[in-house]
Amino acid sequence: MPARGHRRLGIDTNILIYLVQNHPQYGEPCGALFDRIERGHIEAVTSVVSMLEVLVQPYRLKKNHLVAKFYALLTTYPGLTWLPVSLEVADRAAELRARYHVSTPDAIQIATALNWQATGFVGNDRALKKVKEIECLILADLMEG
Repeated sequence: MPARGHRRLGIDTNILIYLVQNHPQYGEPCGALFDRIERGHIEAVTSVVSMLEVLVQPYRLKKNHLVAKFYALLTTYPGLTWLPVSLEVADRAAELRARYHVSTPDAIQIATALNWQATGFVGNDRALKKVKEIECLILADLMEG
């Protein structure tokens, strides 16, 4: 999956889920992206909100092995930076949410990427394309083109 010349990318939660669970359609392109991250070709950031989001289903299904798998892979992945929700991020997320009517988790993710000076944000929700402050790269679209 090309990163379209971006050196710093924000990563949405769904991309992490596709990677860890080796999604039948999206697992391979996410693996290629994370290979580039691991090799140092791209720097990546995500909010700690991603961990909250990825762990809900494994906890709900009482699949502690999946919880452990997410933690083991994602918290130690080379080139992936996890950032907390600071007051600055919360403020920027509120602006994004007010302007574009995106969900709170999406606003936090994008604000985190912007505050980290990422130039692109990889997700798989076409609704994010309305955000103008950062180039939102939609995984399904990247696979088509």
